Amino acid sequence: MTTTDLGLVLLVGASVVIAAIVAARIAHGIGLPGLLVFLGLGLALGEAGLGVRFDNAGLAQALGLSALVLIIAEGGLTTSWVHARASAPAAAVLATVGVVATILVVAVASHYLMHLTWQAALLLGAILAPTDAAAVFSVLRKLPLPHSLAGMLEGESGLNDAPAVLAVTLFSQLNRHAPSAALVAGLVAYQLVAGALIGLVAGVAGAFALRRIALPASGLYPIAVLSLVVLGYGAASLARASGFLAVYIAAVVLGNARLPHGPATRGFAEGTAWLAQIGLFVMLGLLASPAKLPGQLLPALAAGAILVVLARPVSVLVSATPFRVPWRQQVFLAWAGLRGAVPIVLATIPVTAGVPGAARLFDVVFVIVVVFTLLQGPTLPWVARRLRLISPAEPLDLNVEAAPLEALHADMLHGQIPDNSRLAGVEIFELRLPAEANIALIVRGGRGFVPSPTTRLEVGDRLLIVTAARVREQTERRLRAVSRAGKLAGWFGEHGL
Repeated sequence: MTTTDLGLVLLVGASVVIAAIVAARIAHGIGLPGLLVFLGLGLALGEAGLGVRFDNAGLAQALGLSALVLIIAEGGLTTSWVHARASAPAAAVLATVGVVATILVVAVASHYLMHLTWQAALLLGAILAPTDAAAVFSVLRKLPLPHSLAGMLEGESGLNDAPAVLAVTLFSQLNRHAPSAALVAGLVAYQLVAGALIGLVAGVAGAFALRRIALPASGLYPIAVLSLVVLGYGAASLARASGFLAVYIAAVVLGNARLPHGPATRGFAEGTAWLAQIGLFVMLGLLASPAKLPGQLLPALAAGAILVVLARPVSVLVSATPFRVPWRQQVFLAWAGLRGAVPIVLATIPVTAGVPGAARLFDVVFVIVVVFTLLQGPTLPWVARRLRLISPAEPLDLNVEAAPLEALHADMLHGQIPDNSRLAGVEIFELRLPAEANIALIVRGGRGFVPSPTTRLEVGDRLLIVTAARVREQTERRLRAVSRAGKLAGWFGEHGL
């Protein structure tokens, strides 16, 4: 590839991303789910539009799974365990028992009503079973829902990819060999348990290391956190365990640990997930064949109706009733089972495996995602209000961050008083720091305390100083000056330069 070719590729790629961002902003303003805009952009660039050809299902599967890792990681990193802890058992049942119920209902109904083979019917059920993390996170976090309800939906969307991937992979291999039910149950149990343990180890070990290793630049912390999450996926895959479950568990642990630069890490993960979503949906739009989609509209409407009207309510009823979830919340859970990129990516697995009829199955799933996301996504706020789960005037929760200094245009300074420093013996008020700077905490002898104006500094004290960004340099100069010449440094011509 020449330099000119590389420049053209980068120009086109950047233009597509910018166009997607602008389109997403417009779609947000009119209440249209962003994923539909990205899919439409991919279709516009494809063979029926500008003529870009992309029909490599294997590459699409690899890139799609990689993008899902980043999307699920962002969901885990931004999930509050305090809010999600109470609803975690119900979310776990929805993500396992609910997936099984959805597969069975869709498979039986589509086999007898749509005359699909059992393999195709089971594949359709497994492909449509998982809710989409990106769609759920983007829509539901704008609604002031009860924490238990939001926690169930977010936890389910983060956890149910793992059993769905296992089911699609197993059903794609039915023609080659038919393993016993006991072997399948043992394999699924191993993959889920091992994936969860690997994710837990990656998260706990990563948090332990990041709290004790001072990296040379703050920008390395977000990269390190995402790398740890991806490491969990790789380790689980090598162990033949569930990589997606490992990703979500590791991300939840890291996202709720007290790590340096937490807000910056979450912001970086959110931006990365948005880029992954844009690339994923545009690629899936390129992969689809627009000429074939209209012919699959009726089968897609039939399968989608089975999913939304029958399978999803049954899975919610079976999973949520034992936890005494109120009926209004169960109705909302049933309607809020949004499908997005995950089913389309999963539909590439049987295509790659050479399953008969898999290409038609991909087209049917693509139409289902487009039609029913367009139907369900924009109506979620209305449904929530009708069910009296929220009210138009209900305030959102106070957003409390660990240290959102970037948003406040402030800096956190850290320093330790060395031996022979003239700061020793100086009281806080005698420092005469700028009005917009303050010593927020002193760590002395391994214990931290908030100082008063008359607190006397000692050798070895660690100082945490919060200062407005515009007076940071002035604050640093004053501290250096007093450390060199004492509290009367100005009289001696010492200005800390």
